[in-house]
Amino acid sequence: MRRALVVSSALLLVAACGSTPPSATGKAPGGKDRINAGVIAIVDTAPIHLGKAKGFFDEQNIDLTITPVQGGAAAVSGAVSGQFQFAFANTTSLLTAKQQGLDVKVVANGVSSTGEQGKDFSAVLVKPDSPIRAAKDLAGKKISVNQLKNIGDTTVRASVRNAGGDPTGIEFVELPFPDAPAALQGGRVDAIWVVEPFVSQAMSQGARAVSWNFADAAPDLTVAMYFTTGKTDPDLTRRFAAAMGKSLEYADTHSDEVRQVLKTYTKIAPEVIAKINLPKWPVAVNKASVQTIADLAVADGVLKEKVDVSALVP
Repeated sequence: MRRALVVSSALLLVAACGSTPPSATGKAPGGKDRINAGVIAIVDTAPIHLGKAKGFFDEQNIDLTITPVQGGAAAVSGAVSGQFQFAFANTTSLLTAKQQGLDVKVVANGVSSTGEQGKDFSAVLVKPDSPIRAAKDLAGKKISVNQLKNIGDTTVRASVRNAGGDPTGIEFVELPFPDAPAALQGGRVDAIWVVEPFVSQAMSQGARAVSWNFADAAPDLTVAMYFTTGKTDPDLTRRFAAAMGKSLEYADTHSDEVRQVLKTYTKIAPEVIAKINLPKWPVAVNKASVQTIADLAVADGVLKEKVDVSALVP
């Protein structure tokens, strides 16, 4: 599977970079545990940045460093290699890692769908004059996703299937989210799957939503989670989980502060930040939705066999 090659390549890259910098682990001044978390710099990860700014990790005697990573493969490889004590990755990436026998374990929720049609942070978009009017019309079409065989194509297929269409003939094309709106405008694809802020960006240019795929795939879908490995001290894991829980709860009830913290670690324009649909950040992982994604991924061939979700999400 291509995913296995990506993870393996990323592991080699981390190994080639040498050991973890001394500043990333151990004790900080004052006796706090110094940890390094591998986190993608996107809207989804606002709670950990907000929690650090509010002192929630300090309260747990943790000196937190947040290191930006490019995606789930880099987060998984960094955690497995010991570069990160904790990291953030989407549900499918973690299921894939578990199936590959990697020692990953979820410690906190990461981000969830709002579950609301028209008000979610993930959508499938088409040009305004496209003959595609609904999710079922995506059958047989060319659709961009940011990564093949991952949560994007799994949830898009679920949207089409739920709407009465046949998803087997869809041609998925791998395109980074920032490149997708231009590809749609230029006619290189029939539709694009994107998340915020690219949903709002494309819609401001006239694109039209035909599917809210995260909301379609499962009620209150858990999209991504924070995880660790068996190398991490259990007491430190407990304290990190407590700090993340407080951070998630705070972010979910303080949207104005979320929009402010987005300006500190992303390159999203302030006027776009003011308009985007924010996700939900419940404290608890929706384990049933993780199982749904696992089952869909097996049915679609994204995963080779059924994964024991309980082994990933305690």
